[in-house]
Amino acid sequence: MAKKKSSLKRTIKNLFILILLFLILSIISLFVAPSEEEWQEKQTISLQVESIDKLELPAPIEGEQIIQHDGYLLSYNEKYEQASYVAYKLTQNELYGPNERKDNFREDPLVKTGSASLNDYKGSGYDRGHLCPAADQKESENAMSESFYMSNMSPQAPDFNRRIWADLEGCVRTFADNNLEIYVTTGPVLTDGPYETIGENEVAVPNYYYKVILDYTNPEIKAIGFILPNKKAEKSLEEYATSVDKVEEITNIDFFVNLPDDVEEQLESKYDVRQWEFTEFLASQGNGSFDGSAVQTNVTTNQSPQGFSTIFKEGSMYILVQIKKETLSLLEEFVPKETLTSLGIT
Repeated sequence: MAKKKSSLKRTIKNLFILILLFLILSIISLFVAPSEEEWQEKQTISLQVESIDKLELPAPIEGEQIIQHDGYLLSYNEKYEQASYVAYKLTQNELYGPNERKDNFREDPLVKTGSASLNDYKGSGYDRGHLCPAADQKESENAMSESFYMSNMSPQAPDFNRRIWADLEGCVRTFADNNLEIYVTTGPVLTDGPYETIGENEVAVPNYYYKVILDYTNPEIKAIGFILPNKKAEKSLEEYATSVDKVEEITNIDFFVNLPDDVEEQLESKYDVRQWEFTEFLASQGNGSFDGSAVQTNVTTNQSPQGFSTIFKEGSMYILVQIKKETLSLLEEFVPKETLTSLGIT
């Protein structure tokens, strides 16, 4: 008899624990999981991926010269003597290129009106800050060399260029390593002048810089933007993240115009820092090699540790979405929908 009572107590206790765990999971799902509509929308975006040329390109800017270099394209702003944007595709394979950095700063012979010069920066107190980083152009000796054209430079405060800007560049390489290939557009914000200038050519010193990044590979296509002040950072890199729409609003540049309109609208209107790995890229710890073999392996087998991680994340989120759906349905029987919305539960 005592054994039966003990067994019954254990059963009741275990049942209570299960109910409690389900209640906790239900509460978590209300605030963490997206709605079923948002989840389905995300899956729809993922299925729409198709090959599109020159995804990195923004819309042309009136009056500016478009220049194609080996590895990147830029739009030159003569008024401010620097590029309004630099755009390029960055693949995992390129990260493992054999060419090391060799400083070769020089004027850009393709700028019809003449680019900024080395003398403009001398004694200014500002760094010649790369827009397209040299470390993103390791695939060929010529691409590395052309990354040192002065048209690819902008005056950056040393505490900015050597710290958070360098941190962001390193993270972008991690993004490319994790997602196989990404599309990057970056530059100074040139819409909030007048500006301090340096040198005989009066090169403008921007107050802010931006980057926008697009990952257009399945299973999870996504986009993110950054706006950073040209000074020592006071916040973490993630706190400077924003939507591509917000960067467009600030810069007056239309990014990723070659995307289908409906996909562009969905991708650029939102961002989620949890979808991106904010760690500095180290080639010795990465996934690929310059011969491209690791990239091909990842694509065909999808058995890398990151692949399993993605499957687990997506599966867990799907369960939370379903729990949230049922929990909301139950709550709405007793609580007005307006009250739930006011509490941030939708």
